[in-house]
Amino acid sequence: MAAAGKSTSAQLDARIKAQGDAVRKLKADKADKAEVEAAVKVLLELKAEQTALNAPQQGDQVITPWDVQGKVNEDGTTEAVDYNKLVDQFGCELLSAELIERMERLTGKPAHPFLKRGVFFSHREFKQILDRFEQKKPFYLYTGRGPSSTSMHMGHLIPFMFCKYLQDAFQVPLVIQLTDDEKFLWKDLKLDDCRRFGRENAKDIIACGFDPKRTFLFLNTDYIGNMYQVILQVQKRVSHNQARGIFGFDGESCIGKVAFPATQAAPSFSLSFPQIFGGRHDVPCLIPCAIDQDPYFRMTRDVAQKLKWPKPALIHSKFFPALQGQDTKMSASAENTSIFLTDTPKQIKKKINTYAFSGGRATLEEHRAKGGDCDVDISYQYLRFFLHDDQKLQQIHDDYSSGKMLSGEIKAELIAVLQDVVATHQAARAKVTDEVIDEFMRVRPLDGFQA
Repeated sequence: MAAAGKSTSAQLDARIKAQGDAVRKLKADKADKAEVEAAVKVLLELKAEQTALNAPQQGDQVITPWDVQGKVNEDGTTEAVDYNKLVDQFGCELLSAELIERMERLTGKPAHPFLKRGVFFSHREFKQILDRFEQKKPFYLYTGRGPSSTSMHMGHLIPFMFCKYLQDAFQVPLVIQLTDDEKFLWKDLKLDDCRRFGRENAKDIIACGFDPKRTFLFLNTDYIGNMYQVILQVQKRVSHNQARGIFGFDGESCIGKVAFPATQAAPSFSLSFPQIFGGRHDVPCLIPCAIDQDPYFRMTRDVAQKLKWPKPALIHSKFFPALQGQDTKMSASAENTSIFLTDTPKQIKKKINTYAFSGGRATLEEHRAKGGDCDVDISYQYLRFFLHDDQKLQQIHDDYSSGKMLSGEIKAELIAVLQDVVATHQAARAKVTDEVIDEFMRVRPLDGFQA
């Protein structure tokens, strides 16, 4: 929760909206000029406060949909991302043990390791989604992927692995947006290549095991006409100043970038999928995503309130760090920061042994005496994501922290786990044909929705 006396971005959004409504009412009522000017002054002060809050201070961590970096210290070192600070800044809530236990009780399924280990750690209105599930009221899942290359890396798997768990637990429809348009606008890529990357990425997504009867996968450039009326409703209710304040657009930003957030917002509303929800506007969604995507959906939730449509609920994950350390996330454009889903066992072994940041000590004697630091050791951090045996993970933690296990040994543990995960994924992906992709992308009704 936010610190006392300190406004979060979400709270300021609400105050700005209320003050803007007040200014418009004063003008409509032809109020005294001095009264209108005083109200406008308050509105401008609130907007300035919001701009200052969203702007990173010198040395502060930077978290946006396009850039993730921990706080930079005076000596040039970079700290890990401070997630508690993000929760305060964004105005979301930490995911409580009570909510996780309630989900287990309602679904009859044990919590995913990502929940138990705090990989997914904060939320917006997840409680209301559980309320709907308990009341047998409909909702759906929404996630996405920006296809910038033919290959995805291990970090890209996280939201899809979790969505697969949520789909199995709740038995509800899932829509997956492939933002080929976004990558064309932001990257130096040809549109045809972005579309091709989208279909290649679709193979990796489908290989996660989604139920084809409950899953709709779409490229924006194919499906955007079906969402266009919803996109227009969003665009009309977000000013250029709001978009600049939220996303950092400037005078050099192409108009496609400025317009794009409405396209990412549209799948949050059930009217975008009449073939699934029969034209209903009142079916909410749950969006599992990394917390750097939250600004898109803060805007979306504000628009939902204006339209009197359900606000999307969100459940946020922490970042999957690069091999070089906890201060950044993996990048698909930097080969040596990532384990790719196309990597061979030999490549996986070489990358981890060569690049994985170690929390071990400088000498063998010091390591035996003091033990390794699991908080910064990348091999241990990756095992938290992909080794789902809780007992074995705890044993590795204890052995490494005590100095019993060495850096080379914990890297060997990770290599074995990732080689198995990647080989299993590659076998599943090999079975995904163009016909399978076409079926997932076919515009059709889905199971799991009852009017």
